[in-house]
Amino acid sequence: MRIVVVGGGAGGASAAVKARRINEDAEILIYDKGPHLSYANCGLPFFLGGEIEKREDLFVVPFSRFDGWFNVDVHPWHSVEEINRKNKTVTVRDIQGGKVFVDSYDRLILATGSQPFVPSIEGLRDGIRNVFTLTTVPDVDAACACLRDDEPQQALVIGGGFIGLEVTEALTMRGVAVTLVERLPQVMPIVDSEFSNHLLGELGRLGVRVILGDTVVGLDVDGDRVTGAVLASGTRVPCSLVMIAAGMRPDVSLPVAAGLDIGVAGGIVVNDRMQTSDADIYAAGDCVESEELLTGRRVLSLLAGPANKQGRVAGANAAGADYVFRGALGTCIVRVGRMTVAKTGLSERDAERANKAHFVSDNYARDHAGYYPGSTELHIKLTVEPDTGRLLGAQVAGESGVDKRIDVFATAIYAGLTVFDLEQLDLAYAPQFSSAKGPEVMAGMAAANIVRGEVRNITSCGLRQILGDPGLQLVDVRTDEEARRGMIPGAVHIPLHELRRRLSELDPARTTVVYCRTGIRSYIASRILTQRGFADVRNLSGAWLSWIIGN
Repeated sequence: MRIVVVGGGAGGASAAVKARRINEDAEILIYDKGPHLSYANCGLPFFLGGEIEKREDLFVVPFSRFDGWFNVDVHPWHSVEEINRKNKTVTVRDIQGGKVFVDSYDRLILATGSQPFVPSIEGLRDGIRNVFTLTTVPDVDAACACLRDDEPQQALVIGGGFIGLEVTEALTMRGVAVTLVERLPQVMPIVDSEFSNHLLGELGRLGVRVILGDTVVGLDVDGDRVTGAVLASGTRVPCSLVMIAAGMRPDVSLPVAAGLDIGVAGGIVVNDRMQTSDADIYAAGDCVESEELLTGRRVLSLLAGPANKQGRVAGANAAGADYVFRGALGTCIVRVGRMTVAKTGLSERDAERANKAHFVSDNYARDHAGYYPGSTELHIKLTVEPDTGRLLGAQVAGESGVDKRIDVFATAIYAGLTVFDLEQLDLAYAPQFSSAKGPEVMAGMAAANIVRGEVRNITSCGLRQILGDPGLQLVDVRTDEEARRGMIPGAVHIPLHELRRRLSELDPARTTVVYCRTGIRSYIASRILTQRGFADVRNLSGAWLSWIIGN
């Protein structure tokens, strides 16, 4: 059997080495149009910022290991130009030597990855020396050379997604002043707005100028260098380095030309065995569409985790096995300065777009026991199916322990667990690592109370919609000192420890919304009021902290 792999990134390299482990007798080749295979493109921003010091550490699997460990024939600088499905051949161009030749395959694996989206900007052209994308090692080499040789003082980053945020952090670590421009009204658009606001706060602390809801329409060019940019709003941004991080698009030109099916999201259509519409051609990584586990929608994942797993399945099946890729949750994480934000499954916005019944529960907890030094606060937001309590999604923000929590939630969602399961999880506890009731368990308890009907929730967005309604009774149960630092407009202040003796000051017939700082004291207050005959009591989800983050 002759297996040809097109693309040597996460999906392609995983496919090739898994195919070898399944079939020792197969001929396996990788063609890649770049100079490097199996490099850590996710690590490029951190090399740019100096956290990864050695360039060679970016190369996960060296060429010698492909040969010595796996007996895989690797061909960098080779571009596959055409697929002839009838003859089961590919036309290959040696980029450096110029030779064009035809190679045959029994099984073909496409792992062509994705390409950076470069928006149309007046003045942007080939030959400009200080405009970069950051998806390959040559990209980061060129950007590092510019930082070293030109010592730019001001940078413009176009795009506020994963790469844009990580590049922004990297440049600030190199002492460069950064202006970040994002066309949408928030950075990190895949999370709900309040989690984007956590990142905005940290960007502000780092001194980054953030411009939202605007686009770069023109560049000021002096010779072969950009000196500034013009935005659609008319704002001018001086800069001596430009990083374009406006998103990625699947590279599907080759499969399109070969007549393979392309899906609604723009990626190659594959089944759960990673087979394309041609049974002898498999595909994996950024170029394919995945099934979103919770909705069944076909989506682009564009993440290294799914790409590696898809490659493994594609390689195994191309070599004769029968593996299945079940789908993706889109679990992701990003760090900016001291703040980390992560997401898995459906956000509140995702659930609304999918018309999926849900409620959300905001929670705040310390990343480890508060009495042990150094604890920091985590913001956890769960998306939950109302009737069953099934966990649909989670978002976490904080300075420490975010990765641990999001992985617990991702595992729970994949396993189909409910919030009742979350509140029963037996997780490791010692005061320097977590709390006896860890943040995941506490979040589960709060959401389970809602499903049981012990408490009724209202979100900050929901409260804003009814604020000022004469039928609303808003009660702040924080301490006097907390209330003096700020209150929600229209609130009555009754500290929790005074609530029982001051019930006569409240009208039990009105809709009553209670809040504290994080939601625990207001939950207690809501139970008091409900059991004292108040007809309609709501606890503000996430309480004061979510209110101020959302405003």
